Amino acid sequence: MKRRDLVKQLEASGYRMVRDDGGHTVYAKPNAQPIAIPRHREINENTAKTILRMAGLR
Repeated sequence: MKRRDLVKQLEASGYRMVRDDGGHTVYAKPNAQPIAIPRHREINENTAKTILRMAGLR
């Protein structure tokens, strides 16, 4: 999955970028666990599914 598609899904559900350091970008929203997104153009499908599950989108 492309990173920008994953970020669009997170932002559509209310997540906003909190910080951008190292090899990850951290997104968070009120009353939810922060989520770290790796900085790669392509994110492994299993990693993307796990991130979406953590965000409550799958």
